[in-house]
Amino acid sequence: MPGQLLARGVCRHLAGHDFVCVEEFTPERGRRVDVMALGPKGEIWVIECKSSRADFMSDGKWEGYLDWCDRYFWAVDEAFPSELLPADTGLIMADAYDAEIIRMAPEDKLPAARRTALTRRFARHAARRLQALRDPVL
Repeated sequence: MPGQLLARGVCRHLAGHDFVCVEEFTPERGRRVDVMALGPKGEIWVIECKSSRADFMSDGKWEGYLDWCDRYFWAVDEAFPSELLPADTGLIMADAYDAEIIRMAPEDKLPAARRTALTRRFARHAARRLQALRDPVL
């Protein structure tokens, strides 16, 4: 899937900035983000990967993700018409192997209680995925 290839490049790039990432993460029931990244200082970024104009135009739920991160980014490839993306969000150009932050997203810090709950959920989700790799029966 094209969006998954973009997510791979984004995660590889963010690892170089000491972020850890979980793809297809659910911060709450009914919401699923393409990439959630946890930084070395506890910062939380959400990155939505869009592979085409149609993919972007059909996404009416992205604004609901703003309450679940400190910074919000779009990740697209070079062929994507980036002028469609809201100017007050971050922009990452990506491919399957790497990415580059073109426009840093504005920071809107999460409330402390939500950050704590989300960080725990992130850790448990990541640990559960790792455990499933080791023992798929669980």
